[in-house]
Parts: sequence; C-alpha cells; structure tokens
Amino acid sequence: MPGRETMTLPAYETLTTDILILGSGGAGLLAALHAHDAQPRASIHILVKGLLGKSGCTRMVQGGYNAVLHPQDSLELHFRDTLAGGAYLNDQELAWTLVAQAPERIRELESRFGCFFDRNPDGTLHQKPFAGQSFDRTVHRGDLTGIEIMNRLAEQVLRHGLPTLEDHRALALLPSADGGGVAGALCLDVRRGTFLVIRAKATLLATGGGPTMYKITAASAEKTVDGLAMAFRAGARLVDMEMVQFHPTGLLVGESGMSGTVLEEGLRGAGGHLLNGRGERFMAKYDPQRLERSTRDIVARSAYLEIMAGRGTPHGGVYLDVSHLGAAFVEQHFPGMVARCRDMGFDLAREPVEVSPTAHYLMGGVKIDTACRSNLEGLFVAGEDAGGVHGANRLGGNGVACSTVFGGIAGDSMAAYLAGRALPPLDEAQVRAALAWAVAPFAAAGEEDVYALRDELKALMWEKAGLVRHASDLKAAQEALAHLRWRAARVRVHGTPRLNLEWQEWLNLDSLLTVSDLIVASALERQESRGSHYRSDYPHPDDGQLYNVYVQREGEAWRLWRQPVVFSRLKPPATGTPERAYLAQEGE
Repeated sequence: MPGRETMTLPAYETLTTDILILGSGGAGLLAALHAHDAQPRASIHILVKGLLGKSGCTRMVQGGYNAVLHPQDSLELHFRDTLAGGAYLNDQELAWTLVAQAPERIRELESRFGCFFDRNPDGTLHQKPFAGQSFDRTVHRGDLTGIEIMNRLAEQVLRHGLPTLEDHRALALLPSADGGGVAGALCLDVRRGTFLVIRAKATLLATGGGPTMYKITAASAEKTVDGLAMAFRAGARLVDMEMVQFHPTGLLVGESGMSGTVLEEGLRGAGGHLLNGRGERFMAKYDPQRLERSTRDIVARSAYLEIMAGRGTPHGGVYLDVSHLGAAFVEQHFPGMVARCRDMGFDLAREPVEVSPTAHYLMGGVKIDTACRSNLEGLFVAGEDAGGVHGANRLGGNGVACSTVFGGIAGDSMAAYLAGRALPPLDEAQVRAALAWAVAPFAAAGEEDVYALRDELKALMWEKAGLVRHASDLKAAQEALAHLRWRAARVRVHGTPRLNLEWQEWLNLDSLLTVSDLIVASALERQESRGSHYRSDYPHPDDGQLYNVYVQREGEAWRLWRQPVVFSRLKPPATGTPERAYLAQEGE
C-alpha cells in the first residue's frame, strides 16, 4: 500500500439487514433463533470471527449449566448464592433474571433444540456439585457440556437457513448520523481482505470476552475482547471492568498453547485436592470450611499466594490430585478431562497434575438492562460482553446459563424493537475514519514486532494487574500500556490484506490494549479488595458503601466514576453474621 500521506481508503461493500448479530456463541445463536421465532420475516445475519459452531468460548464449557430443577432447591437459594459469590456487586435485577429463566432455558435446550444432558436412573436430569453453591444444581453432558449445546444450536441455525458470515470480524460499531445510536458495523472478510459495511436496525454485541491479555489464559485463541473495545470506542457505558476471574486450575504444559486450558470445577466438586509443591493440602489455611469447594476467586488467589511464597511446583503451579477418588471413577465421570490430560502426557486418573490460576472470564462489560439494551440506541448486548450479572465473581455453571438466558432475551427484545422502525442513517464520516484506522499499519513507518508486543502485554498484565494488585504496580502498568500503544502505532504490516495474519494480530492487539487500559484504570479506582479484585494495599472489603465502577468514552476523552450498588431485592448480610464473615475473608 502507498504511504500514509497518499493513501486512498479502500472500497467497501454494503449489506442491509434488520438484525445484525456479532458473535456465534451461546448468546448469539440463541438470540438469532429467538428473533427468528418472533419475526420469521425479519432478515437476520450472524457474523462469525471463526467457523460456525467451531470457535468461541461456549464450545469450551466443560462443567455445566446452573438451573433450579430439584424440588428441594429454589430460585431464592440460587439467587443468594449468585449474590454471595458476586460479593453483592451484582445488578440484582439481572441476577434474578438469570436464575429465574435458567430452568426454562434448560428445558428449551433439551426439548426443543435437542440437547442431551446426563440423567439419573429415574430419568431426571443429573445435577452435580459446583463451588459456591448451596445445592447441587449444575446440569451437564459429561464434562463437555459446551460442545453439546453448540452442536445443537448450530444445527438449528443451519436448519432455519439463517445467513452466517464465517471468518468475518467486526472492526467498529458505526454510529447513526442522527447521533446517540448504532447503525450497524464495519466488518472485515478475513479470507479476502475486503471490507463490508453492514447496516442494521438492531445490532447485538455477543462476541464473548476472553481475557487473553494475560500470560496464562483459558479463553479460545481468537477471543481478543473485540466487542468490549468496539463498545467503548462507540460510547457505550461499561461497568466493573476491574473484575477479572482467574480459574484456579488451568493445566500447565510448558510453553505449549494448551497451558491455561481449564480442568473443570467438577473435579474439585467431586472431592479433588489441591496440593502445593510440598504436597500440603493448602486450602485449609484460606477457607477451612469449604476447602477446595470455595469460590473461584478465593481458590485461585490462594494458589497464587502459595506459588509466590515459594511453595509452588517445579513449573510454577500447584497440584490438582483426584487419584484418591479411584481411577475408574475419574475415567467414568470425567472422560474429557482424562483425555485432555492424556494428550499432554499426564494421567489425571492416577497421579497429580500441575495446574495454575488462569485468566478465565470478565465479569465487567457493557451495562445492560433486563431487556439487554445498552445506553446506545439500537445496540443490544448479551453474554460475556455484558456486565452486571455476576458482580465481583462469577459462580461456575452460571456462565453458559448467562449466555443462553440473555441471548434468548436479546433475540426477543430485538424482534420487538423492529416494529415500525426504519433503518437508521449512516454517518459516512465515521465509516471513513474506521477504514483509515484499520489500514493504518500498512503505511506505518516503524519496524516494531506485533507478536513481541503482544507477549510484552501478556507479561505486563499478569505481573502488574493480575491476581494480586497494588497501586504502584497499577500505575506502572498504566505507563507501560501507554508506551505499548505508542509502539503499536509503529508496527508496519507487510503483504496484502488478504488472509494477513500479521494484520489480524495488530487488530487483536489494539482491542487488547484498549480493554487492558480499562481494567487497570478501574482497578486503581476500586480501593478495596472484593471478589476477584484483590489489592494488597487495601486488603479488606470496604463495606461503608458498596459501589460499581463505571467507565465511558466521551469524545476523545473518557471518564471513570462510582455509583452506589442498588439493592433492589436483597441487602448484604449485616456485619458479624456467618455469611458476612465468609465475604470478609475474600479480602484477606
């Protein structure tokens, strides 16, 4: 391409649709199916960064799906568990919507879309134990639940003939010319290297989060927080971006890309032990009541502290040991985990395996209401791109439930939104600006290595803004991120746009840098320890007034502010109660 000063912007094709769905995980596909049910004549297009049903994080769900089905369980118990796990930062209306609609969604997945879940001998759905739950309510398909759900949903999308654009990535949400709303998105056909402007009456952001800005991560490789970066740049309001969940048991496999892959929580629920490098069962020091069945934030931080204290394994982790449960039991109940470990040369059923905390999930995201509406007209959000449901920490089993529950709601909401609505006018100047940004690295003057920059970012976020945080580290991270951003602008991409992996990596890096800035700034703003956010300089929760941290771009600047948590259904337990004592230990 020519130099920046003489560069002409590339041409683009245009596609018009009623509903544009960015993302093809559980949230995106449920939204498409629900919208199609409600408005069969509406045009619906699904954008897939990878391949339909083969990419994204829903497919990687192992453990299962939380839903109240047993007569001895109740929605109130599930709701209380979700709030306690979230340290009462949750948007309670969103949390209640999750638990209230999860049973209905499970029945829909099974009876309508054909998902097969494990059953008891009496024919009822089998539900296994997961951490932080007062009742065993996790529905599952062995230990590979996500594959079952995604296969069935993808089949239904194909059966209904809903158009999917595979190997397409969204680059920018396009504002409407009348201001305040979203008119569609600028997209890239990765295979052809060509641009596509998709105009839509309603746009759903369901790209999934995936904190891949950390050195050890469980998210699928193509997840680079594109949706959150696009939403922020478009002026969407984001909440609690400091809340990053680290799963306690990511498999350690040296320099392999498999490192960080989750060994599911059901292994601990079934009675697995965590041991430090000395062979000591260390969770008794951190949560003597629940031990390994404590919530993910506490278990992950406990493992990290053992490693940092010099009591880690030879490869810098801890051991997960289920061998005492018996090889036959482990192989029968966790065949996927046994096979995964065996592929890496480990025998999970008969020996301890090395694991490490692994960046797993973003509780923060775009603030939505119970209809999945954002503050931007025409923009709906569901799944991990949305914030507020999980508060300061997500319970295992609530993730895929959240994606499918709110995906279905988003589909219904968008279908209703279409009534009598015209296509919003497009701001052509914003299209040109987005195109100029996207192709800029082809004309950059520097020789920075984009792959080296991404490795530096991963190490920086792990060391300065990971499981244990401090103001001095966070401020150092802010300075380093600004310098990485300056260097990223000097990456020169070589070759042509067609299937250009270096260019794709630059686009990934831009999203990761944008969201890393938000995580670090929000972590500095929250001067307490709560849930997944632990500040060694503020090691205890501040119960004076619970607040959410919001961030929003306004023009070329952005602002950060606090708002008190609204306890619309349930107030936190009083100081001195057993439940409050449990919450307090999250800040120890």
